[in-house]
Amino acid sequence: MIQRKILPQILKRLDAGKAIIILGPRQSGKTTLLNIIVNELKEPYRLLDCDEPDIRKLLDMPTSTELKNIIGNNKLVMIDEAQRIKNIGLTLKLIIDKIKGIKLIVTGSSALELADEINEPLTGRKIEYILLPISVEEMLDYHGRLEEKRLLTTRLLYGMYPEVLNNPGNEREVLKNLAGSYLYKDIFAFQDIRKPAIIERLLEALALQIGSQASYNELAQIVGVNRETIQRYIDLLEKAFVVFRLRSLSRNLRNELKKSVKIYFYDNGVRNAIISNFHPIHLRNDVGALWENFVLSERRKFAYNHQIDANTYFWRTRQQQEIDYIEDRDGRLYGYEIKWDAKKKARFPKTFANAYPQHELKMITPENYFDFLTEG
Repeated sequence: MIQRKILPQILKRLDAGKAIIILGPRQSGKTTLLNIIVNELKEPYRLLDCDEPDIRKLLDMPTSTELKNIIGNNKLVMIDEAQRIKNIGLTLKLIIDKIKGIKLIVTGSSALELADEINEPLTGRKIEYILLPISVEEMLDYHGRLEEKRLLTTRLLYGMYPEVLNNPGNEREVLKNLAGSYLYKDIFAFQDIRKPAIIERLLEALALQIGSQASYNELAQIVGVNRETIQRYIDLLEKAFVVFRLRSLSRNLRNELKKSVKIYFYDNGVRNAIISNFHPIHLRNDVGALWENFVLSERRKFAYNHQIDANTYFWRTRQQQEIDYIEDRDGRLYGYEIKWDAKKKARFPKTFANAYPQHELKMITPENYFDFLTEG
């Protein structure tokens, strides 16, 4: 079995008095992780799956007495897909405050409702983790560098969702079901989204411009809605862990782009499924964008898996000088050029070096990406 990197951290910090919150997209392995935790702890437990209507009814504004009856003598309580429960934050607060000795784990497939519901009631009472699809680092631990290296082009095409990895040969069917609407079904129920077609058109537009600067005005024209709607929907997609934004770094130079943004997908397979393009790598004209999306999504997994706190950006000037990816860690800037062709030499702008003397610059290629995705 593939060992998830956040598992040891959860087991170490799982204690009575605080809730462990595990957020992440649907089908990223949260329920599997709960089952592993049960086997590791070997304690009496109660798993409450909020996709089940009767469980939702049980947890809809219960009293502390009702909660004690629901939990019984179990020492471990796990609430799966907790975003389905209204006022879940108050229920979790009751469990922590009124039922002593309980270890509590809560999962949610989006940060839409759940984050808003739990932040205030659980102030000082929660520890949050993000569980994304399987990472390269986790696969290296599972079957080593040689095998993972052989599978690089497969990763670029089909991504790293557990269901995809577990069904070699059926990746397209799995991804078609996943990207069809299942991944972002929570969005449709959130704030009464009445036009799913807008989300679908927006996703297709975003998928066709990964690695490029995104223009909200241009996207609005393509999709046929106003700029404010585009920004709102992108925010929802980000909270559902479908896409993430990378903003431009602007501190020292007048000609730096100040409010630009790039948008990437958390998973290459989902991106390719949205545009129905699984052509082999050697037949594609978007391999550079696929490689960039893959590296940045994997780096984000690494940061979440190891609780690394860094501000992330890209950098570009009006004269088209650019650095693909920058991390600001402990007051130092680490810049990376992400190139599919390892023979190309990285040309880092002297303008950047002069403006930001506290920096390190490196090129990431298929020859050295393992180190970038497994080291802090």
